[in-house]
Amino acid sequence: GIILKPDSARGIECYVDASFASEWAKTRSDDPSTVLSRTGYVIMYQGCPVLFVSKMQTEIALSTTEAEYIALSQAMRDLIPFTDMAKEVSAHYHELLDSPKILCRLFEDNNGALILAKEHKYRPRTKHISLKYHHFRSFVKEGKVEILPIDTNEQIADQFTKSLDLQTFKYLRYKLMGW
Repeated sequence: GIILKPDSARGIECYVDASFASEWAKTRSDDPSTVLSRTGYVIMYQGCPVLFVSKMQTEIALSTTEAEYIALSQAMRDLIPFTDMAKEVSAHYHELLDSPKILCRLFEDNNGALILAKEHKYRPRTKHISLKYHHFRSFVKEGKVEILPIDTNEQIADQFTKSLDLQTFKYLRYKLMGW
C-alpha cells in the first residue's frame, strides 16, 4: 500500500524523466520500435502521489535532451489541467477547509531540457523539435509552473523509465510511497 503523509506546504509537484532509446539492443538494431524512448512522471499533491505514468514515446527522439523535453511536454498535458482543477476545487471549499497552497513545481534532471523549456531562443541543434512540444512555455513564462532542476539520484520518476539497482529502487520507492 501507500503511506500518505500530506504536507500542505508542498503544493503540486511533478517529477518527470525519460530514458533515451531505452529498448535499443544491438541484436535487434534493425527494429525501429527499439529506438523509442520511455517517458515516466508522477504528479503529487501535498506530497501524495495522485497520478503516475510510464509509457513509450510515439516518435523517435534524436538526443537525450529531446527525449527529456518530449517527456516534459507529455507531463505538462496532465499537470496543467490538474493544477487548474485543484485551484477550482480550492476556491469552492475555502469555508470548510484551510485553503491549500496551489503552487506548481516540476522537477527535471536534464539541463538541456530545462534550458529549452525556460529560454525561448533559436538553437541549431534543437530546431527540429516540433512546436507541439512547446505548448507549455507560456505557463512557465507567466510563472504558473516553475521548472526546477533535480539531482538524478533524487528523481522519483526514474523508477518509471528504467531498471534500477535494488538500493536505488528502494530509496525512490520510499520517496514515492512511504515504505
